[in-house]
Amino acid sequence: MARYGMVIDLDRCTGCRACMVTCKVENNTPQGIFWMQTYRFEEGEFPNSRVWFMPRPCMHCDNPACVEACPTEARFKRKDGLVATDFETCIGCRYCHAACPYGANYFNWKEPAESYYLDWADKDLAKVTNGKTPPYDNPDLDAGYGPKKQMIAGGGHQQGVVEKCTFCVHRVEQGLKPACVANCPLFALHFGDLDDPDSEVSKLLKEKSSFRLLEEFGTNPKVHYVGGSPPGEGTRQIERVKVGGEA
Repeated sequence: MARYGMVIDLDRCTGCRACMVTCKVENNTPQGIFWMQTYRFEEGEFPNSRVWFMPRPCMHCDNPACVEACPTEARFKRKDGLVATDFETCIGCRYCHAACPYGANYFNWKEPAESYYLDWADKDLAKVTNGKTPPYDNPDLDAGYGPKKQMIAGGGHQQGVVEKCTFCVHRVEQGLKPACVANCPLFALHFGDLDDPDSEVSKLLKEKSSFRLLEEFGTNPKVHYVGGSPPGEGTRQIERVKVGGEA
């Protein structure tokens, strides 16, 4: 059984945020919600300063605090390492949200129809779309995955549930890469089996020194960063896309 993870090369990331956009389109996340974030940091003082970027998906931890905190077992870890949410079991208590040290969880406050960016039933809009299916209406998001065929929470599926990055499980189960990986123009994001020594991610980890975020929490995140170092003393976050609920 594969143990899926991600390697992000910070030397290659230019902060274009294509990963954020493609994730939003692929997973139909609600307005103001980005499962993938790209942080912008600055270090040093002018003229000896530098700006660098860090994409942050869900870490899909080997020891996920969110799973431990969930009282209904709606948040669970699959055998392949993906951490997912059964939205039919989720009661919206948001304990997982509080437990996650990475801020990777988002609560769906609205009914799906209220989360759309456009009213696709609008007659004036129909003249433009020609009655075609909206780009975010992805039938793969409505299917069940895994042995139990559980309904894994996707953007806008149901009000009152906690959602997050799923590593695009609906794509992975079809042999495809997560949307953010497939659409990164600089090939900064890599996805594969961390236990396969011949996989792309394993080879990258052998070639370059790496780090993981907040390892001291014991979550054992499966997102590894190469080509850089963790934000440290003197590192300033200078820009972040605001998400739903933030001032």
